Amino acid sequence: MSGAVEAALAELGLKLPEVVPPLAAYQPAVRTGAYVYTAGQLPMVEGKLPVTGKVGAEVTPEEAKELARVCALNALAAVKSVTGDLDRIARVVKVVGFVASASDFTGQPAVLNGASELLGQVLGERGVHARSAVGVAVLPLDAPIEVEIQVELTED
Repeated sequence: MSGAVEAALAELGLKLPEVVPPLAAYQPAVRTGAYVYTAGQLPMVEGKLPVTGKVGAEVTPEEAKELARVCALNALAAVKSVTGDLDRIARVVKVVGFVASASDFTGQPAVLNGASELLGQVLGERGVHARSAVGVAVLPLDAPIEVEIQVELTED
């Protein structure tokens, strides 16, 4: 099933990827009531990380911002895996991003704008959300960024 959200992605030249399989004992997304919570999504593309390392060292902030977009796409795929239809998203409630950062890197919010801007582009006002951008020492698989989202759904 494909609707307005996936059409908006297509207009941006993007396609919803397959759900990234879990790396450990968790589900990519869980629905409870009217909410879907995603696990942290790495910027996996066809099963691989395109870039590894710390932002502000091996990875530029611009590269990391693009990777945040990939994480947001992967998060939308995870949401669709439990809802069947991205048009059921009433709003994105919260985005949490973790940025594997060089010790002197402080631009985590600008990196996370990649995810936030993508959600706004494809969901419009429904994509406006609260957010946390956190710098961390290391992420799984030496990924530069990880993003999770929580969304509220329309009524069944």
